[in-house]
Amino acid sequence: MTPIEVLRQFPPHDGSLAGLCASRASRNGDRPFLLFEGETIAWSELEPRVQRAAAAYAALGVGSGDRVATYAPTRPDIVITLLALARLGAWMVPVNPDLRVDEARYIFEHAGVSGIACARATASSALEAAANLRPAPWRILLEPAGADGLPALAELGARAAPRADRRGGADDVCVVVYTSGTTGFPKGVMHTQRSMVLAGEGFVERMRLTPDDRLLAVLPLFHVNALFYSLCGAAACGGALVLVPKFSASRFWQVAAETGATEFNFIAAISSILAQRPRSEFVPHRIAKAYGAPIPAEIDRVFRTEFGVPVMLEGYGMTEIPGACNNPFPGAGLGEMRLGAMGKAALHPDHSLPFAALQVLDDDGRPAPDGAVGELAVRTPIVMKGYYRDPEATRAAFKDGWFLTGDLVRRDADGYYWFVARKKDIIRRRGENISGAELDRVMGEHPAVAEAAAIAVPSPLGEDDILAAIVLRPGMRASAREIADWCRARLAAHKVPRYVAFLDELPHTPTHRVAKFKLKGDGTLLARAVDLG
Repeated sequence: MTPIEVLRQFPPHDGSLAGLCASRASRNGDRPFLLFEGETIAWSELEPRVQRAAAAYAALGVGSGDRVATYAPTRPDIVITLLALARLGAWMVPVNPDLRVDEARYIFEHAGVSGIACARATASSALEAAANLRPAPWRILLEPAGADGLPALAELGARAAPRADRRGGADDVCVVVYTSGTTGFPKGVMHTQRSMVLAGEGFVERMRLTPDDRLLAVLPLFHVNALFYSLCGAAACGGALVLVPKFSASRFWQVAAETGATEFNFIAAISSILAQRPRSEFVPHRIAKAYGAPIPAEIDRVFRTEFGVPVMLEGYGMTEIPGACNNPFPGAGLGEMRLGAMGKAALHPDHSLPFAALQVLDDDGRPAPDGAVGELAVRTPIVMKGYYRDPEATRAAFKDGWFLTGDLVRRDADGYYWFVARKKDIIRRRGENISGAELDRVMGEHPAVAEAAAIAVPSPLGEDDILAAIVLRPGMRASAREIADWCRARLAAHKVPRYVAFLDELPHTPTHRVAKFKLKGDGTLLARAVDLG
């Protein structure tokens, strides 16, 4: 089936998450939708579970526009929570369970969450992180049975009368994903139900999904990738979503084989790690296609020739604009795959619908000619509604209806886009966007540090590693390990610098901002740094 034939085999829907799921469930019956550690939730079971969860959250006082955080490792109850909150018109705020208390506190307080759906492992951290909020958020467990005085979602849902009514519609916000920015504090990216549904339908087009596909989600459900591509892609094609609590390199191929997965998404670190694992861990599987970026030539070769994954597709998106462009799927008649390219503007299965449009802007904000490097601007229906409680940043992110990505690219004569560099002060590590300004602020609070600057340096696993350039106060001492330990006590593990370089001074601009571009251009800096890897 072509992508549009996949969509048209199901009844039309209204663009909401509930409408999409009802459309697919009407045809799928007892076919599986969610698989997790031996548990299977069929399409026919999804609606009753969502109704019970919506009743549970309503009993806790959740209503339209309320924000509820999920603060737990991946499990089906996060999916059920998203759908239940969307039904109530409420917003899910997915939070990385590995964040430190101070990091989680900022998100809880900024979002003004009324409740936190957590795991046993994160329950105490949730309590500490939300201690200053008034009224104090309630807590609920996303696990089968309650503990430590906390009720479980399933238990509350079983006692409450199921709710079939809907308050949230297609154009209502349903999720706020916090992503790092250049200000040093994360920004809450608001997306509507329609945005998620269109992203799922776009993924059907991108990966040629059918109802027989099983999408293996090894990326966490606090990421746009797993939420918008894996979850919504599986829902849009009427297929199944395979969830794992956490990526395990040693068991990846075994899990893929046991679950019958046909597709998975990856980040650079995951593909690099799998390529380096002992081949004794490999077992035959059904995975026929994978989506991620970047895809170096060697990774492409290993997966296709050694692991038997015939299609390795590269694309580009951001939390604010998921699925903006991608390479054409082989054999789809839309062009060839070009290894290393971001691809072309993304399409909807119905090619007559306006979808993603891209342009390259020069320094004056005017369209640049092919071959010239400029900032990528995107216009797409899959665009954030704005940054929560930050109208100034929202306005700055758009120009005449185009979203300004802050990424420097070039377009070739055939319409393919190629990534050149990041314009913003963002470090991409282990699939996470890390604000360099946030690291500067934390390191600058060390009593021995006069000035600090974090920059991205190449990682052997792909993406970036973090180098901290440090100027110490006169007469003060600190080792590289002490700087790293200081960060480790205040930040998530993926934000801790791998390299630390002590300098006499940092380069500055005329307005006395640290000139990070000069640090990045210093070819001797990495060699002079202490490697804590």
